[in-house]
Formats: sequence, structure tokens, C-alpha cells
Amino acid sequence: MQYIIFPVGSRVRVTGYSPFRGLRGTILTVDTISAELEEPFCFYQIELEGAYIKEPIWFEFDEVELVTAIQNEIA
Repeated sequence: MQYIIFPVGSRVRVTGYSPFRGLRGTILTVDTISAELEEPFCFYQIELEGAYIKEPIWFEFDEVELVTAIQNEIA
């Protein structure tokens, strides 16, 4: 299985089993753990929409799925 680390600014949906499951948000920070692993391991700090907690929340990489990626604009 191939894993992709989502870039900052990507829109994601929480899929992990938590009170935030199903909510969408935007990735603010990506924190990767550099180790020689078969798959990347990282955490995403996400600003959620519609959550009762207003601060950004950290999620493991396998707790979110991509909704839309950011578009790189060339000026």
C-alpha cells in the first residue's frame, strides 16, 4: 500500500473513531517522524469546521482522508 503525506492547506475529513469523525477541516501543520519505516508516519494539525473545540487538533495520518488538495498557483 502506498501512503502520501498531504500538504499544508489540504482539505481533509476525519475518518478515525473519535467525537470528530466525519468533520472536515484544513491542514495547518504537518509533523513527520523521520525514521526508516516502511510507511511514513506523521501527524496533521487540523482546523476543524463545526467542532465545539475551536483550537486546531492533532490527528495521526491514518485518521484522515483527503477531500481536496491545495492548488499550486503559478504567477
